[in-house]
Amino acid sequence: MATRPKDIDPDSGFRLPLPKREDLDEDGKKLYDEIVNPKAGTIRGLRGPAGIRLYSPYNSKISQPINRYLRFEAGLGARLREVAILATARECDSQFEWAAHEPEALKEGVPPSIVDIIKHRRATDALAEEDRIVINLARETFRARKVTSQTFASALTLFGPKKLVDIICLMGNYAATAALLTAFDMQLDPGQEPLLPVP
Repeated sequence: MATRPKDIDPDSGFRLPLPKREDLDEDGKKLYDEIVNPKAGTIRGLRGPAGIRLYSPYNSKISQPINRYLRFEAGLGARLREVAILATARECDSQFEWAAHEPEALKEGVPPSIVDIIKHRRATDALAEEDRIVINLARETFRARKVTSQTFASALTLFGPKKLVDIICLMGNYAATAALLTAFDMQLDPGQEPLLPVP
């Protein structure tokens, strides 16, 4: 197992210590309580992106409703949501994000074969239309930096404007989270094996 960088806090797993509730203002304390509540919807609690964002309580406060909307209220469905998140995590090479969402995707009914196609950047031609389009959208948006007219037209026909906007916003939200995790060098749990092949 790789040695952790010296600037990683052993308790938080990132480059800052875990935020302390007593150091936060009233809004921050409320957010802290929501984050540590296992029913709040965060997969990792404080030891993950929510713990990093809590250093900027207002940022955390305004990002939580959009995250909740995109994940649970936009009508995307859990399976589609997780395919979009995994495809984004793969294109951002976000090991921590992938490790949090691969088990979630499998739990929500994403077949292991699709997880492997995303993980290993394999061809999507044989996939059902919805999966193929979502994976290709992520690949073109984040890797190619150009969504082809054909991919866009197929996505628009399948999803319609509102759902398509929400899918892309969900991907953008997780790309922003991947950037946060990268900058603060969020580590996997001690002893946790990486699931994503990254350079």
